[in-house]
Amino acid sequence: MTYSSDAERLLNATHLAEVQGRSLWADARARFLRNKAAMVGTFILFGIAVFAIFGQFIAQHERDMIDFTLIGANMQKGVPSIETGHFFGTDANGRDLFARVVQGTQISLMVGIVGALVAVIVGTLYGAIAGYAGGRTDNIMMRIVDVLMSIPFMFVLILMLVIFGRSIFMLFLGIGLISWLDMARIARGQTLTIKNKEFVEVAHATGVAPFTIILRHIVPNLLGIVIVYATLLVPQMIIFESFISFLGLGVQEPNTSLGALISEGSSNMAYGVMWQLYFPLAFFVLTIFAFFFVGDGLRDALDPKDR
Repeated sequence: MTYSSDAERLLNATHLAEVQGRSLWADARARFLRNKAAMVGTFILFGIAVFAIFGQFIAQHERDMIDFTLIGANMQKGVPSIETGHFFGTDANGRDLFARVVQGTQISLMVGIVGALVAVIVGTLYGAIAGYAGGRTDNIMMRIVDVLMSIPFMFVLILMLVIFGRSIFMLFLGIGLISWLDMARIARGQTLTIKNKEFVEVAHATGVAPFTIILRHIVPNLLGIVIVYATLLVPQMIIFESFISFLGLGVQEPNTSLGALISEGSSNMAYGVMWQLYFPLAFFVLTIFAFFFVGDGLRDALDPKDR
């Protein structure tokens, strides 16, 4: 009985040490892995990323090559078929829809990720500087944010594209540099709490430069909320880009995006070529929902109140 009780105490002590020694990131990872919706979203995003990267090697036809024999006979000859190599069928101009969906997915993901990255970097630094500086500097910087937030975002983006030309670069610039405002307010609010912590006061007392304190001590402690917001911001960027492309002001030919493909497909629905809408719409919906599932999973996993 003595050996048995000693073994039980040793086992319980080992288990308690493992639980107590687990870091916050390991705890968050365990909670994220238990979230079924988040894991499904992760696998879907992985599959879409593989499709966007390697789909061009699977496509049997060039995305810009026009098959003139299909123009006017798209309903009969341009249907999705493995035998002809048009896996998703063809568009109204006789181009392979599979190859164009691959390119559309690439550009939509690129716009979402780059736009969110620009917004997170600019917004986090701006908000951290405002929150750490405090006083009049904080007041002026946040009033600038309030003024910019009062301007309609979509109107400014459309105006930029009309004035400076419709290009992917302007799309990146317009979406990224305007969408950082919410991130700035979030970062500023978190910084106001963090800057009063002991480790920040010690760094300030030892003579560390304020900007170094922001980069080394404050920004790393904002990573949790930044990561969550970034995953929720990517689908928002994709929706904005798709809406702009749907209006005809986004990505221009010969390039395409999921929004442009959905616009083309919806205009051809009356002719019965439903596949031109269904395939890009399916990738668009799956991408949006997958990002939202992953973002919700990260938010739940990184929330210390759920521990």
